[in-house]
Amino acid sequence: MTTLKAKLHEDLTAAIKARDELRSSTLRLTIAAVSKEEVAGKQARELSDDEVQKVIAREAKKRREAADAFAQGGRSEQAERERAEGVVLDEYLPKQLGDDELREIVAQAVEEARAGGAEGPRAMGAVMKIVNPKVAGRAEGGRVAATVKQLLAG
Repeated sequence: MTTLKAKLHEDLTAAIKARDELRSSTLRLTIAAVSKEEVAGKQARELSDDEVQKVIAREAKKRREAADAFAQGGRSEQAERERAEGVVLDEYLPKQLGDDELREIVAQAVEEARAGGAEGPRAMGAVMKIVNPKVAGRAEGGRVAATVKQLLAG
């Protein structure tokens, strides 16, 4: 068992013993998502820590989107629950990049791509190829793409 997956299981046990309903239900759903990912495809396999982290990030994103949808629908109690679950999941993810840090990384990648001869619409793909490995798991793709577009236009 990977260390991140083992930590999820240990934390679930601790949450159950502490009778922390929010934390235990969130961790149960996350562990179920990890297990589902392990058996997806043609052959069952054990996920690496990076893959488990991607599953957790996907689950956290679902919580944020659901919270927004509930808030727009006037169901503030349910939206609050989704936000609280997202906070629990954020503990297992690397610290997100701030706007300034992200902008700096993208600016360097834009310079690199332009030095490589990428101009116009093709520059977007070239810059994203450079940026994605550097920010993996620390910034959402939409945020990265928006910053890249902004710096390419400006």
